Amino acid sequence: MNALQEVLKAIDNVVWGPATLILLVGTGIFLTIRLNFLPWKNLGLSLKLMLSPESRKTDSDGEISPFSALMTALASTIGTGNIVGVATALVSGGPGALVWMWIAAAFGITTKYAECMLSIKYRTVNEKGEMCGGPMYTIKRAFKNKYVGSFLAGAFAVFALIASFGIGNLTQANSISSAVNSTFSIPTWVTGIILVALTGIVLIGGIKSISKVSSVLVPVMAVFYIAAGLLVIILNAKNLPAGVANIFSMAFTGKSVAGGIAGTMTASVLKSVQYGVARGVFSNEAGLGSAAITAACASTDDHVRQGYINMCGTFIDTIVVCTITGLAIASSGVLGMTGADGKQLEGAQLTIAAFESVLGKGGAIVVTIGIILFAFSTILGWEYNGEKALEYLFKKPIFCYIYRVVFTVVVFLGATTALEIAWSFSDIANGLMTIPNLICLLALSGVIAKETKDYQKIIEAEKEEKRKSK
Repeated sequence: MNALQEVLKAIDNVVWGPATLILLVGTGIFLTIRLNFLPWKNLGLSLKLMLSPESRKTDSDGEISPFSALMTALASTIGTGNIVGVATALVSGGPGALVWMWIAAAFGITTKYAECMLSIKYRTVNEKGEMCGGPMYTIKRAFKNKYVGSFLAGAFAVFALIASFGIGNLTQANSISSAVNSTFSIPTWVTGIILVALTGIVLIGGIKSISKVSSVLVPVMAVFYIAAGLLVIILNAKNLPAGVANIFSMAFTGKSVAGGIAGTMTASVLKSVQYGVARGVFSNEAGLGSAAITAACASTDDHVRQGYINMCGTFIDTIVVCTITGLAIASSGVLGMTGADGKQLEGAQLTIAAFESVLGKGGAIVVTIGIILFAFSTILGWEYNGEKALEYLFKKPIFCYIYRVVFTVVVFLGATTALEIAWSFSDIANGLMTIPNLICLLALSGVIAKETKDYQKIIEAEKEEKRKSK
Protein backbone atom coordinates (compact mmCIF):
# COMPACT_ATOMS: atom_id res chain seq x y z
CA MET A 1 0.00 0.00 0.00
CA ASN A 2 2.81 2.39 0.91
CA ALA A 3 4.56 1.59 -2.36
CA LEU A 4 1.41 2.44 -4.31
CA GLN A 5 1.04 5.68 -2.39
CA GLU A 6 4.61 6.64 -3.25
CA VAL A 7 4.03 5.88 -6.95
CA LEU A 8 0.83 7.92 -7.00
CA LYS A 9 2.55 10.77 -5.18
CA ALA A 10 5.33 10.77 -7.77
CA ILE A 11 2.78 10.82 -10.63
CA ASP A 12 0.87 13.57 -8.85
CA ASN A 13 4.02 15.69 -8.60
CA VAL A 14 4.60 15.28 -12.33
CA VAL A 15 0.99 16.02 -13.30
CA TRP A 16 0.94 19.15 -11.12
CA GLY A 17 4.58 19.98 -11.86
CA PRO A 18 6.08 23.07 -13.51
CA ALA A 19 5.06 22.01 -17.04
CA THR A 20 1.34 21.91 -16.18
CA LEU A 21 1.49 25.15 -14.21
CA ILE A 22 3.33 26.90 -17.04
CA LEU A 23 0.74 25.60 -19.52
CA LEU A 24 -2.11 26.81 -17.31
CA VAL A 25 -0.76 30.29 -16.72
CA GLY A 26 0.71 30.48 -20.21
CA THR A 27 -2.68 29.78 -21.79
CA GLY A 28 -4.20 32.54 -19.66
CA ILE A 29 -1.47 34.99 -20.69
CA PHE A 30 -1.84 34.07 -24.38
CA LEU A 31 -5.62 34.46 -24.33
CA THR A 32 -5.47 37.72 -22.37
CA ILE A 33 -3.12 39.25 -24.94
CA ARG A 34 -5.05 37.86 -27.91
CA LEU A 35 -8.29 39.30 -26.50
CA ASN A 36 -6.64 42.72 -26.07
CA PHE A 37 -7.12 42.43 -22.28
CA LEU A 38 -10.89 42.82 -22.76
CA PRO A 39 -11.82 40.42 -19.90
CA TRP A 40 -9.75 42.61 -17.55
CA LYS A 41 -11.19 45.82 -18.96
CA ASN A 42 -14.72 44.48 -18.63
CA LEU A 43 -14.37 43.08 -15.11
CA GLY A 44 -16.40 45.98 -13.68
CA LEU A 45 -19.12 45.37 -16.27
CA SER A 46 -19.05 41.66 -15.45
CA LEU A 47 -19.65 42.34 -11.76
CA LYS A 48 -22.55 44.64 -12.68
CA LEU A 49 -24.04 41.95 -14.92
CA MET A 50 -23.68 39.41 -12.12
CA LEU A 51 -25.53 41.63 -9.64
CA SER A 52 -28.19 42.90 -12.05
CA PRO A 53 -31.86 41.85 -11.72
CA GLU A 54 -31.67 40.35 -15.22
CA SER A 55 -29.10 37.79 -14.05
CA ARG A 56 -31.77 36.21 -11.83
CA LYS A 57 -34.28 35.65 -14.65
CA THR A 58 -34.84 32.46 -16.65
CA ASP A 59 -36.52 33.82 -19.76
CA SER A 60 -34.08 32.38 -22.32
CA ASP A 61 -32.81 28.92 -23.27
CA GLY A 62 -31.46 27.16 -20.21
CA GLU A 63 -32.58 25.63 -16.91
CA ILE A 64 -31.41 28.07 -14.24
CA SER A 65 -30.71 31.81 -14.08
CA PRO A 66 -27.27 33.20 -15.00
CA PHE A 67 -26.70 34.13 -11.33
CA SER A 68 -27.64 30.61 -10.17
CA ALA A 69 -25.28 29.12 -12.77
CA LEU A 70 -22.44 31.23 -11.39
CA MET A 71 -23.29 30.34 -7.78
CA THR A 72 -23.44 26.63 -8.62
CA ALA A 73 -20.05 26.90 -10.34
CA LEU A 74 -18.71 28.81 -7.32
CA ALA A 75 -20.11 26.09 -5.07
CA SER A 76 -17.63 23.64 -6.58
CA THR A 77 -14.69 26.07 -6.59
CA ILE A 78 -15.00 27.83 -3.22
CA GLY A 79 -13.96 24.98 -0.94
CA THR A 80 -11.24 23.87 1.41
CA GLY A 81 -8.68 25.36 -0.97
CA ASN A 82 -9.70 28.83 0.22
CA ILE A 83 -8.91 27.94 3.84
CA VAL A 84 -6.53 24.98 3.85
CA GLY A 85 -4.95 25.58 0.41
CA VAL A 86 -3.96 29.18 1.12
CA ALA A 87 -2.40 28.23 4.46
CA THR A 88 -0.48 25.40 2.80
CA ALA A 89 0.80 27.75 0.10
CA LEU A 90 2.03 30.30 2.66
CA VAL A 91 3.84 27.63 4.69
CA SER A 92 5.44 25.79 1.76
CA GLY A 93 6.03 28.75 -0.54
CA GLY A 94 6.37 31.56 2.01
CA PRO A 95 4.18 34.68 2.27
CA GLY A 96 5.14 35.61 -1.29
CA ALA A 97 3.02 32.74 -2.60
CA LEU A 98 -0.03 34.97 -2.13
CA VAL A 99 1.23 37.39 -4.79
CA TRP A 100 1.64 34.55 -7.27
CA MET A 101 -1.87 33.35 -6.43
CA TRP A 102 -3.09 36.81 -7.45
CA ILE A 103 -1.07 36.79 -10.68
CA ALA A 104 -2.30 33.32 -11.64
CA ALA A 105 -5.88 34.37 -10.84
CA ALA A 106 -5.59 37.52 -12.97
CA PHE A 107 -4.86 35.45 -16.06
CA GLY A 108 -7.21 32.74 -14.82
CA ILE A 109 -10.06 35.24 -15.15
CA THR A 110 -9.54 35.18 -18.92
CA THR A 111 -9.24 31.40 -18.99
CA LYS A 112 -12.46 30.99 -17.01
CA TYR A 113 -14.25 33.43 -19.35
CA ALA A 114 -13.09 31.56 -22.44
CA GLU A 115 -13.99 28.05 -21.30
CA CYS A 116 -17.43 29.12 -20.07
CA MET A 117 -18.42 31.11 -23.15
CA LEU A 118 -17.38 28.21 -25.41
CA SER A 119 -19.36 25.79 -23.26
CA ILE A 120 -22.55 27.78 -23.83
CA LYS A 121 -21.84 28.32 -27.52
CA TYR A 122 -21.47 24.59 -28.16
CA ARG A 123 -23.97 23.25 -25.62
CA THR A 124 -26.69 20.82 -26.64
CA VAL A 125 -29.99 19.47 -25.27
CA ASN A 126 -30.48 15.91 -24.02
CA GLU A 127 -33.60 13.75 -24.38
CA LYS A 128 -35.05 15.17 -21.15
CA GLY A 129 -34.77 18.72 -22.49
CA GLU A 130 -31.84 19.58 -20.19
CA MET A 131 -28.87 21.64 -21.32
CA CYS A 132 -25.59 19.75 -21.61
CA GLY A 133 -22.23 21.41 -22.05
CA GLY A 134 -18.68 21.65 -20.89
CA PRO A 135 -15.29 21.00 -22.49
CA MET A 136 -16.30 17.49 -23.60
CA TYR A 137 -19.14 18.88 -25.73
CA THR A 138 -17.11 21.87 -26.91
CA ILE A 139 -14.24 19.65 -28.06
CA LYS A 140 -16.48 17.10 -29.76
CA ARG A 141 -18.64 19.65 -31.59
CA ALA A 142 -16.00 22.26 -32.48
CA PHE A 143 -12.99 20.18 -33.52
CA LYS A 144 -12.79 19.53 -37.26
CA ASN A 145 -10.85 16.30 -36.75
CA LYS A 146 -13.61 14.15 -35.22
CA TYR A 147 -11.25 11.37 -34.11
CA VAL A 148 -9.05 13.73 -32.13
CA GLY A 149 -12.12 15.53 -30.84
CA SER A 150 -13.80 12.35 -29.64
CA PHE A 151 -10.64 11.13 -27.91
CA LEU A 152 -9.95 14.39 -26.09
CA ALA A 153 -13.61 14.85 -25.15
CA GLY A 154 -13.84 11.32 -23.78
CA ALA A 155 -10.60 11.75 -21.84
CA PHE A 156 -11.85 14.93 -20.22
CA ALA A 157 -15.14 13.29 -19.21
CA VAL A 158 -13.36 10.30 -17.64
CA PHE A 159 -10.97 12.51 -15.67
CA ALA A 160 -13.84 14.76 -14.51
CA LEU A 161 -15.85 11.73 -13.36
CA ILE A 162 -12.93 10.38 -11.30
CA ALA A 163 -12.19 13.80 -9.84
CA SER A 164 -15.82 14.21 -8.76
CA PHE A 165 -15.45 11.32 -6.31
CA GLY A 166 -12.10 12.51 -4.99
CA ILE A 167 -11.62 16.24 -4.82
CA GLY A 168 -15.36 16.80 -5.12
CA ASN A 169 -16.44 14.25 -2.52
CA LEU A 170 -14.04 12.19 -0.39
CA THR A 171 -11.62 14.97 0.52
CA GLN A 172 -14.38 17.51 1.17
CA ALA A 173 -16.37 15.16 3.42
CA ASN A 174 -13.19 14.23 5.28
CA SER A 175 -12.35 17.91 5.81
CA ILE A 176 -15.79 18.53 7.29
CA SER A 177 -15.78 15.54 9.65
CA SER A 178 -12.21 16.22 10.81
CA ALA A 179 -12.92 19.90 11.51
CA VAL A 180 -16.17 19.13 13.35
CA ASN A 181 -14.50 16.42 15.40
CA SER A 182 -11.59 18.70 16.32
CA THR A 183 -13.73 21.70 17.28
CA PHE A 184 -16.93 20.15 18.62
CA SER A 185 -15.77 16.57 19.46
CA ILE A 186 -18.56 15.07 17.33
CA PRO A 187 -17.71 11.54 16.07
CA THR A 188 -16.92 11.35 12.37
CA TRP A 189 -19.62 8.71 11.78
CA VAL A 190 -22.30 11.05 13.12
CA THR A 191 -21.11 13.82 10.79
CA GLY A 192 -21.03 11.28 7.96
CA ILE A 193 -24.67 10.29 8.45
CA ILE A 194 -25.79 13.93 8.57
CA LEU A 195 -23.83 14.73 5.40
CA VAL A 196 -25.32 11.75 3.56
CA ALA A 197 -28.84 12.84 4.52
CA LEU A 198 -28.31 16.47 3.49
CA THR A 199 -26.55 15.54 0.24
CA GLY A 200 -29.25 13.02 -0.71
CA ILE A 201 -32.06 15.50 -0.06
CA VAL A 202 -30.48 18.14 -2.30
CA LEU A 203 -29.46 15.76 -5.10
CA ILE A 204 -32.95 14.29 -5.49
CA GLY A 205 -34.01 17.49 -7.28
CA GLY A 206 -31.06 17.56 -9.70
CA ILE A 207 -29.53 20.79 -11.01
CA LYS A 208 -32.49 23.00 -10.08
CA SER A 209 -32.33 21.83 -6.47
CA ILE A 210 -28.54 22.18 -6.40
CA SER A 211 -28.74 25.69 -7.87
CA LYS A 212 -31.40 26.80 -5.35
CA VAL A 213 -29.25 25.67 -2.42
CA SER A 214 -26.08 27.11 -3.97
CA SER A 215 -27.73 30.48 -4.68
CA VAL A 216 -28.40 30.84 -0.96
CA LEU A 217 -25.47 28.95 0.56
CA VAL A 218 -22.63 30.44 -1.51
CA PRO A 219 -23.40 34.15 -0.91
CA VAL A 220 -24.15 33.54 2.79
CA MET A 221 -20.99 31.54 3.42
CA ALA A 222 -18.83 33.99 1.47
CA VAL A 223 -20.16 37.04 3.33
CA PHE A 224 -19.87 35.23 6.69
CA TYR A 225 -16.26 34.20 6.11
CA ILE A 226 -15.19 37.51 4.55
CA ALA A 227 -16.71 39.48 7.44
CA ALA A 228 -14.94 37.34 10.05
CA GLY A 229 -11.67 37.52 8.11
CA LEU A 230 -11.86 41.30 7.80
CA LEU A 231 -12.45 41.52 11.56
CA VAL A 232 -9.25 39.52 12.17
CA ILE A 233 -7.32 41.76 9.78
CA ILE A 234 -8.70 44.99 11.29
CA LEU A 235 -7.94 43.91 14.87
CA ASN A 236 -4.41 42.96 13.76
CA ALA A 237 -4.05 46.17 11.71
CA LYS A 238 -0.82 47.19 13.44
CA ASN A 239 0.88 44.09 12.01
CA LEU A 240 -0.61 44.43 8.54
CA PRO A 241 2.03 46.77 6.98
CA ALA A 242 4.84 44.41 8.00
CA GLY A 243 2.84 41.42 6.77
CA VAL A 244 2.13 42.99 3.38
CA ALA A 245 5.77 44.09 3.05
CA ASN A 246 6.89 40.50 3.59
CA ILE A 247 4.33 39.18 1.10
CA PHE A 248 5.74 41.33 -1.72
CA SER A 249 9.37 41.10 -0.63
CA MET A 250 9.38 37.30 -0.48
CA ALA A 251 7.43 36.99 -3.73
CA PHE A 252 10.31 38.45 -5.74
CA THR A 253 13.42 38.11 -3.57
CA GLY A 254 12.72 35.20 -1.25
CA LYS A 255 13.93 37.35 1.64
CA SER A 256 11.88 38.52 4.59
CA VAL A 257 11.80 42.23 5.40
CA ALA A 258 13.92 42.96 8.47
CA GLY A 259 11.80 42.96 11.59
CA GLY A 260 8.82 41.56 9.71
CA ILE A 261 6.37 39.15 11.32
CA ALA A 262 7.47 36.35 8.97
CA GLY A 263 11.16 36.69 9.79
CA THR A 264 11.37 33.00 10.66
CA MET A 265 10.08 31.96 7.25
CA THR A 266 12.43 31.14 4.40
CA ALA A 267 11.41 30.25 0.88
CA SER A 268 12.89 30.66 -2.58
CA VAL A 269 11.15 32.68 -5.25
CA LEU A 270 10.69 29.45 -7.22
CA LYS A 271 8.84 27.88 -4.28
CA SER A 272 6.64 30.97 -3.97
CA VAL A 273 5.74 30.77 -7.64
CA GLN A 274 5.14 27.01 -7.61
CA TYR A 275 2.93 26.88 -4.53
CA GLY A 276 1.19 30.18 -5.24
CA VAL A 277 0.17 29.16 -8.75
CA ALA A 278 -0.65 25.54 -7.84
CA ARG A 279 -2.82 26.39 -4.84
CA GLY A 280 -4.43 29.29 -6.70
CA VAL A 281 -5.48 27.01 -9.55
CA PHE A 282 -6.57 24.33 -7.06
CA SER A 283 -8.83 26.93 -5.44
CA ASN A 284 -10.40 28.72 -8.43
CA GLU A 285 -10.16 25.84 -10.96
CA ALA A 286 -9.53 28.23 -13.87
CA GLY A 287 -8.32 26.09 -16.76
CA LEU A 288 -9.70 22.82 -15.40
CA GLY A 289 -12.99 23.21 -17.28
CA SER A 290 -15.20 22.25 -14.34
CA ALA A 291 -17.00 25.61 -14.13
CA ALA A 292 -17.83 25.41 -17.83
CA ILE A 293 -20.00 22.34 -17.22
CA THR A 294 -22.31 24.29 -14.92
CA ALA A 295 -22.20 27.44 -17.06
CA ALA A 296 -23.86 25.52 -19.89
CA CYS A 297 -27.17 25.22 -18.03
CA ALA A 298 -27.56 29.00 -17.64
CA SER A 299 -30.66 30.62 -19.10
CA THR A 300 -29.11 33.02 -21.60
CA ASP A 301 -29.30 34.03 -25.24
CA ASP A 302 -25.70 35.31 -25.37
CA HIS A 303 -22.77 33.03 -24.58
CA VAL A 304 -20.26 35.91 -24.41
CA ARG A 305 -22.30 37.78 -21.81
CA GLN A 306 -22.63 34.64 -19.69
CA GLY A 307 -18.90 34.04 -20.06
CA TYR A 308 -18.31 37.47 -18.54
CA ILE A 309 -20.66 36.64 -15.66
CA ASN A 310 -18.97 33.32 -14.97
CA MET A 311 -15.47 34.76 -14.98
CA CYS A 312 -16.45 36.67 -11.81
CA GLY A 313 -16.06 33.32 -10.07
CA THR A 314 -12.27 33.45 -10.27
CA PHE A 315 -12.24 37.04 -9.00
CA ILE A 316 -14.47 36.20 -6.03
CA ASP A 317 -12.71 32.94 -5.21
CA THR A 318 -9.08 34.04 -5.28
CA ILE A 319 -8.84 37.83 -5.37
CA VAL A 320 -11.43 38.17 -2.59
CA VAL A 321 -11.78 35.03 -0.45
CA CYS A 322 -8.22 33.67 -0.70
CA THR A 323 -6.84 37.16 -0.09
CA ILE A 324 -8.87 37.43 3.11
CA THR A 325 -7.37 34.15 4.37
CA GLY A 326 -3.86 35.16 3.32
CA LEU A 327 -3.97 38.62 4.93
CA ALA A 328 -5.56 37.21 8.10
CA ILE A 329 -2.64 34.80 8.44
CA ALA A 330 -0.01 37.38 7.47
CA SER A 331 -1.29 40.00 9.92
CA SER A 332 -1.76 37.64 12.88
CA GLY A 333 1.88 36.66 13.38
CA VAL A 334 1.15 32.91 13.42
CA LEU A 335 3.09 32.03 10.27
CA GLY A 336 6.05 29.91 11.31
CA MET A 337 4.63 29.09 14.75
CA THR A 338 4.66 25.55 16.13
CA GLY A 339 1.84 23.69 17.85
CA ALA A 340 1.79 21.73 21.10
CA ASP A 341 3.36 18.77 19.31
CA GLY A 342 6.35 20.87 18.27
CA LYS A 343 5.43 20.75 14.57
CA GLN A 344 4.96 23.86 12.48
CA LEU A 345 1.33 24.91 12.10
CA GLU A 346 -0.07 24.38 8.61
CA GLY A 347 -3.34 23.85 6.76
CA ALA A 348 -6.54 24.39 8.72
CA GLN A 349 -4.57 24.59 11.99
CA LEU A 350 -2.72 27.67 10.75
CA THR A 351 -5.88 29.45 9.62
CA ILE A 352 -7.60 28.59 12.91
CA ALA A 353 -4.61 30.00 14.84
CA ALA A 354 -4.86 33.24 12.85
CA PHE A 355 -8.55 33.64 13.66
CA GLU A 356 -8.00 32.63 17.28
CA SER A 357 -5.40 35.39 17.63
CA VAL A 358 -8.21 37.91 18.07
CA LEU A 359 -11.41 35.85 18.34
CA GLY A 360 -10.22 33.24 20.83
CA LYS A 361 -12.13 29.94 20.74
CA GLY A 362 -14.67 31.69 18.54
CA GLY A 363 -12.00 31.82 15.83
CA ALA A 364 -11.85 28.02 15.66
CA ILE A 365 -15.65 27.91 15.43
CA VAL A 366 -15.70 30.48 12.61
CA VAL A 367 -13.11 28.57 10.55
CA THR A 368 -14.85 25.25 11.23
CA ILE A 369 -18.20 26.65 10.07
CA GLY A 370 -16.40 28.06 7.03
CA ILE A 371 -14.95 24.64 6.21
CA ILE A 372 -18.37 22.98 6.67
CA LEU A 373 -20.16 25.41 4.34
CA PHE A 374 -17.37 25.65 1.77
CA ALA A 375 -16.78 21.89 1.58
CA PHE A 376 -20.49 20.95 1.51
CA SER A 377 -21.14 23.37 -1.34
CA THR A 378 -18.19 21.81 -3.20
CA ILE A 379 -19.75 18.37 -2.80
CA LEU A 380 -22.98 19.61 -4.39
CA GLY A 381 -21.26 21.47 -7.23
CA TRP A 382 -18.95 18.60 -8.12
CA GLU A 383 -21.78 16.07 -8.09
CA TYR A 384 -23.30 17.95 -11.01
CA ASN A 385 -19.95 18.03 -12.83
CA GLY A 386 -19.50 14.28 -12.39
CA GLU A 387 -23.08 13.52 -13.39
CA LYS A 388 -22.76 15.47 -16.64
CA ALA A 389 -19.45 13.77 -17.41
CA LEU A 390 -21.10 10.37 -16.87
CA GLU A 391 -24.07 11.38 -19.03
CA TYR A 392 -21.69 12.32 -21.84
CA LEU A 393 -19.99 8.92 -21.64
CA PHE A 394 -23.10 6.68 -21.42
CA LYS A 395 -26.03 8.81 -22.62
CA LYS A 396 -28.54 6.87 -20.44
CA PRO A 397 -30.41 8.76 -17.66
CA ILE A 398 -30.50 5.61 -15.49
CA PHE A 399 -26.73 5.84 -15.01
CA CYS A 400 -27.13 9.37 -13.66
CA TYR A 401 -29.63 8.23 -11.03
CA ILE A 402 -27.34 5.39 -9.99
CA TYR A 403 -24.46 7.86 -9.83
CA ARG A 404 -26.38 10.13 -7.44
CA VAL A 405 -26.94 7.21 -5.06
CA VAL A 406 -23.33 6.01 -5.22
CA PHE A 407 -22.00 9.56 -4.87
CA THR A 408 -24.14 10.11 -1.76
CA VAL A 409 -22.93 6.87 -0.15
CA VAL A 410 -19.30 7.75 -0.87
CA VAL A 411 -19.79 10.94 1.17
CA PHE A 412 -20.06 8.73 4.30
CA LEU A 413 -16.91 6.85 3.31
CA GLY A 414 -15.03 10.13 2.94
CA ALA A 415 -16.27 11.42 6.29
CA THR A 416 -15.21 8.34 8.22
CA THR A 417 -12.03 7.21 6.45
CA ALA A 418 -8.81 8.98 5.51
CA LEU A 419 -8.11 7.71 2.01
CA GLU A 420 -4.73 9.02 0.86
CA ILE A 421 -4.78 6.84 -2.26
CA ALA A 422 -8.19 8.15 -3.30
CA TRP A 423 -6.97 11.71 -2.78
CA SER A 424 -3.94 11.09 -4.99
CA PHE A 425 -6.03 9.46 -7.72
CA SER A 426 -8.47 12.36 -7.75
CA ASP A 427 -5.73 14.97 -7.68
CA ILE A 428 -4.08 13.33 -10.68
CA ALA A 429 -7.42 13.16 -12.51
CA ASN A 430 -8.06 16.81 -11.65
CA GLY A 431 -4.73 17.80 -13.14
CA LEU A 432 -5.24 15.67 -16.25
CA MET A 433 -8.54 17.48 -16.91
CA THR A 434 -6.54 20.57 -17.77
CA ILE A 435 -4.76 19.00 -20.75
CA PRO A 436 -7.72 18.45 -23.14
CA ASN A 437 -9.37 21.63 -21.86
CA LEU A 438 -6.33 23.83 -22.51
CA ILE A 439 -5.75 22.21 -25.92
CA CYS A 440 -9.35 23.14 -26.70
CA LEU A 441 -8.90 26.76 -25.59
CA LEU A 442 -5.71 27.19 -27.61
CA ALA A 443 -7.19 25.52 -30.71
CA LEU A 444 -10.32 27.69 -30.55
CA SER A 445 -8.57 30.91 -29.54
CA GLY A 446 -9.47 32.43 -32.90
CA VAL A 447 -13.18 31.81 -32.29
CA ILE A 448 -12.89 33.20 -28.76
CA ALA A 449 -11.12 36.35 -29.99
CA LYS A 450 -13.56 37.03 -32.85
CA GLU A 451 -16.72 36.66 -30.76
CA THR A 452 -15.28 38.63 -27.85
CA LYS A 453 -14.39 41.53 -30.11
CA ASP A 454 -17.78 41.36 -31.84
CA TYR A 455 -19.52 41.58 -28.46
CA GLN A 456 -17.28 44.50 -27.50
CA LYS A 457 -18.92 46.50 -30.30
CA ILE A 458 -22.28 45.90 -28.61
CA ILE A 459 -20.85 47.07 -25.28
CA GLU A 460 -19.44 50.23 -26.86
CA ALA A 461 -22.73 50.93 -28.64
CA GLU A 462 -24.66 50.59 -25.36
CA LYS A 463 -22.22 52.95 -23.62
CA GLU A 464 -22.60 55.50 -26.41
CA GLU A 465 -26.39 55.26 -26.24
CA LYS A 466 -26.32 55.87 -22.47
CA ARG A 467 -23.96 58.81 -22.91
CA LYS A 468 -26.29 60.44 -25.44
CA SER A 469 -29.36 59.91 -23.26
CA LYS A 470 -27.84 61.86 -20.38
